[in-house]
Amino acid sequence: MATTLADERQHPGAHGATRDLTHEVTNQPPPLSPYDASDDTALLEGLRREGAEWAEEDLRRLGRLAGSAQVQEWSEQANRHEPVLRTHDRYGHRVDEVDFHPSWHHLMRTAVAEGLAGAPWADDRPGAHVARTAGGLVWGHTDAGHGCPTSMTYAAVPALRRQPELAEVYEPLLTSRTYEPGLRAPAGKRGLLAGMGMTEKQGGSDVRTNTTTATPASEPGVYTLRGHKWFTSAPMCDVFLVLAQAPEGLSCFLVPRVLPDGTRNTFRIQRLKEKLGNRSNASSEPEFDGTVAWLVGPEGQGVKTIVEMVNCTRLDCVMMSAALMRKTLVEAGHHVRHRSAFGARLADQPLMRNVLADLALESEAATALTLRLAGAADRAVRGDAGEAAFRRIATAVGKYWVTKRGPAFTAEALECLGGNGYVEDSGMPRHYREAPLLSIWEGSGNVNALDVLRALGRDPATAQALFDELALTRGADARLDTAAAALKDQLAAGSQAGARRLVERMALTLQGSLLVRYAPPAVADAFCATRLGGDWGYSFGTLPAAAGVDAILGRALPERG
Repeated sequence: MATTLADERQHPGAHGATRDLTHEVTNQPPPLSPYDASDDTALLEGLRREGAEWAEEDLRRLGRLAGSAQVQEWSEQANRHEPVLRTHDRYGHRVDEVDFHPSWHHLMRTAVAEGLAGAPWADDRPGAHVARTAGGLVWGHTDAGHGCPTSMTYAAVPALRRQPELAEVYEPLLTSRTYEPGLRAPAGKRGLLAGMGMTEKQGGSDVRTNTTTATPASEPGVYTLRGHKWFTSAPMCDVFLVLAQAPEGLSCFLVPRVLPDGTRNTFRIQRLKEKLGNRSNASSEPEFDGTVAWLVGPEGQGVKTIVEMVNCTRLDCVMMSAALMRKTLVEAGHHVRHRSAFGARLADQPLMRNVLADLALESEAATALTLRLAGAADRAVRGDAGEAAFRRIATAVGKYWVTKRGPAFTAEALECLGGNGYVEDSGMPRHYREAPLLSIWEGSGNVNALDVLRALGRDPATAQALFDELALTRGADARLDTAAAALKDQLAAGSQAGARRLVERMALTLQGSLLVRYAPPAVADAFCATRLGGDWGYSFGTLPAAAGVDAILGRALPERG
């Protein structure tokens, strides 16, 4: 007699199990959210020592918000529902609008309100820029894409100050904590966002070959632009800093999307880029044709004018890479604590602990360097010449190295989840796709390495500032001392072909110095033994037997009750 499906559900079959039990879920981790994204000892210690301890309460509040289920869902939705370009309305009028999912606007509204855009420039408290960077390290646990317009808005302010009459009008709106989307006359809005248009298809990072032209108009300081930009992100920003060729050479210009009289400026968006990652953020190719622009800084000094913007956005690349490392480390740690294999929790198995501890070292080193760079930026804008010199070289060094480590780090963290990490629902593929961007944005590896050589050649004070920093730990660790001495020899023999090797050693020595000064002995010793002493393999998870794995993990991923 045949067995029906109903019979099988009511009575165990020959194998002693019901059909429903085949869908019983075991040995899978619970959702990570809600969690506190600011629950990071290295982050909180760095916040305090770099002069922004006054921001800790707000940072902890932001961390709980970033790790909430609702905000994590906003992040997923903003990437799942990508921005859509509308070049024309239904009647055929050119509109050049980009529509974003509501989740994007929720994320943007929060980021701007929390001071992650231009707000530090209007905050006189020492440590204001450190507080913003720490906020970025925490809010970076959400979606990376919306960090692009907040970063560019932050970076635009010091460049715009090269033209005081423009800064007087726009700076109060760029430093506002109010997010007001939609294209309207800038003066009629409560807050503005800024973007930038530098690269063109024929030159990329070699912006001096730009072909966009700037023709003086009858009104002093006003020009009209004609040309095509190649990679202009966040095209729905209100204003852009753009490079174009004026009669006296490459110059910087302010381009508003809407002119003061309320009419649309010519800003034709030809298409949105189909990118590997950063999918929530629109990146575009705008065309200028009679586009009205205002000169920022002297004619012919476009690179010099916009370089301060580049310094700020490079710091944010380091920050976002460090945030991505921390986020994926937290995800990996959560998974292995709730997953068992071969009779034991993954988190208790020695080889997995070695991997996680190695990742934790990399993450703490990135966080410590990020906050040191933020502290240098904060003190530099307040007039500290020594910190300005240190910032000049160390930001380029950090941009090169930390962003380079991001993809390898994220891949290893993904692997801790095994096949689960390769599935889109885990969130890890989105993080993995995001990681390479930060090494490319604001100059890929070669550009940053060569920029370090350029800084060393033009201003000897930059090298002195770096060695003054390293001298603070002289005698504390023999491996660090050896690395610092070797670095001086490498510097003397510096060449373009060896630029990457030189900058890598600068970064590792600087990170080692910071950890020796501020981290617990187990962390500092393991970092110096592996990254500087050579007692390491070629992949994560190759810490030596003497490494204090338990102490490292207890600091980075403490068990919570």
